[in-house]
Amino acid sequence: MAKSDVSYLVFDIETIADGELISRVKYPLDDLSPADATARFRAEQLEKNGTDILPPTYMLPISVVVGKVGPDFRLIDLVALDEPQFRPWVITKGFWNGWRHYQRPTFVTFNGRGYDMPIMELAAYRYGLAVPDWFDPTGPSYQQRRNRYNSESHFDLLDFFTNFGAMRLSGGLNLMANLIGKPGKTNIDGSQVQDLYDSGKVREVNDYCRCDVLDTYFVFLRSRVILGLLSLEQEQLIVEETKQWLTTRAGECSAYEHYLTHWGDWQAPPEA
Repeated sequence: MAKSDVSYLVFDIETIADGELISRVKYPLDDLSPADATARFRAEQLEKNGTDILPPTYMLPISVVVGKVGPDFRLIDLVALDEPQFRPWVITKGFWNGWRHYQRPTFVTFNGRGYDMPIMELAAYRYGLAVPDWFDPTGPSYQQRRNRYNSESHFDLLDFFTNFGAMRLSGGLNLMANLIGKPGKTNIDGSQVQDLYDSGKVREVNDYCRCDVLDTYFVFLRSRVILGLLSLEQEQLIVEETKQWLTTRAGECSAYEHYLTHWGDWQAPPEA
């Protein structure tokens, strides 16, 4: 695969709590184990916010799945970084080095500006990785890659569909995927990731992440249609090609088999 073949990196991440950091920063006088500190923090968040999701500052990437997409918007490959070991340090290094290797293609996410990118930026900080070409401090602010409105650097589908937060997209990625016949959330959601990881089900976490990336990819394709960059006919052809791509690989990857089991075809409205 030539570097120039990849124009977009569609990605999603899953994270786990850094229990040692939580113990040290949140409860320095209580001598809590990492597991106990994490459990206590989750309980506090649940009582306060109605959810036990922890702030990204205390999280480590345990799964990063990247879909490599060509300039014609076709899926080239889908990879889970540092599989099967899934080490946060190696995942982080591979993420930033991979972006450079493919000549800095456009990141595509769903709410990546609010979660995924901050996680990966903080991980670079934690592990001492230099990423000057991402932080890009020398150019005008409107040209910098981290500028919220620089969609050539990072196309956040949530920003796009909500007009940069002008409305609330109730239902999130799950809803947007279901609107076009794709599975969305099936048997796992992000709130279960920590418990799955703690019970040793790291591969299941990565399978879930693969399915989220596929949903994100198909939502991205439909965004190309409403932007006039693909015709509806072209999009549907690419969708069918991607289904065949998944089918040929389903025997090697349980995530693809699961995704195809819940696959739905988008139905065009009747002619007026």
